[in-house]
Amino acid sequence: MRLGLTLSLGAGVDTALVLEAERLGYSSVWCGESYGSDAVSPVAWVLARTTRIKAGTGIMQMPGRTPACAAMTAMTLQQLSEDRFLCGVGPSGPQVVEGWHGQAYGTPLERTREYISIIRAIVARERPLEHQGQHYRIPYDGPDATGLGKPLKSILHGKPLKFYCASITPGGMRLAGEVADGNLPIFMSPEGADLITKPTLEGMAKAGKAADLTQFDVAPYTKIRVGDDLQACRDAVKPELALYIGGMGARGKNYYNDYAKRLGYGEAAAAIQDAYLDRRHRDAAALVPDRLVDEIALVGPPDRIRARLQDWKAVAKDGKLGTLVLTGATQQALRVVAEAVL
Repeated sequence: MRLGLTLSLGAGVDTALVLEAERLGYSSVWCGESYGSDAVSPVAWVLARTTRIKAGTGIMQMPGRTPACAAMTAMTLQQLSEDRFLCGVGPSGPQVVEGWHGQAYGTPLERTREYISIIRAIVARERPLEHQGQHYRIPYDGPDATGLGKPLKSILHGKPLKFYCASITPGGMRLAGEVADGNLPIFMSPEGADLITKPTLEGMAKAGKAADLTQFDVAPYTKIRVGDDLQACRDAVKPELALYIGGMGARGKNYYNDYAKRLGYGEAAAAIQDAYLDRRHRDAAALVPDRLVDEIALVGPPDRIRARLQDWKAVAKDGKLGTLVLTGATQQALRVVAEAVL
């Protein structure tokens, strides 16, 4: 089982934290984007200040960049970092796609399929780029086209890339298995690992890949809070869980809420959403069950976290987990986990 961590950009990149992770033997560091800081700049910053740890976008929002722009960015980072860049891409949600990027949400799965296919074609350089799809037409041939566009081949000889999605819907996880090299689910429970791996394997089978996860990186984001007061640690992660389960989407269109229901917390998920959408955010956080926190997060004293990590290691041994990606980690948390795993 490999270990990773995410960046928290409230006060910029915590370079000391990243360097400690690299010293301890962590394999990767990830940075996402929503509607503030972008994902690429912090990743470039990290790659420039490290020598071994990999850095990935978790994820680059596809509506924010054309596939060709994303390919140029990825190839450049891969070259500059000596093959340490991990290319995570995804559609984001309709609130961000339409409310921030000003684009139609459309069909995100097909968009992801086309996007990764185009980047792979650009990197491969087997022929000048041509793609006629539902979302992207290259060269562009729409009614307002000049007619001057022609297929081009990348000047830069790109190196192979590892592609990650960030899916928690069954369809998204099937697609990740089909077209990507890894997936970054926002939550995962060792006891509910099959909710992630089953659709992933279905997607791999559809693509004619071997029916195992040996070459696929299931890399769930896992919240961690170390402290002697177990309940205080649980309560510290509940507001963010309430935000995702209750507020990241509309009623009837919230992928995180749906996933919590599939984990077996249907009643709680509905109550959390009701409270959050009524702007009772503290009530929503209080409604997050302790049992859910214990399943998907690492919380409490170091010995308790070390014991829980044995369940994660067992899932990894069964081939259902590749990288445990810690979110909210401190240097102490990095060391506690590294001592138990590496």
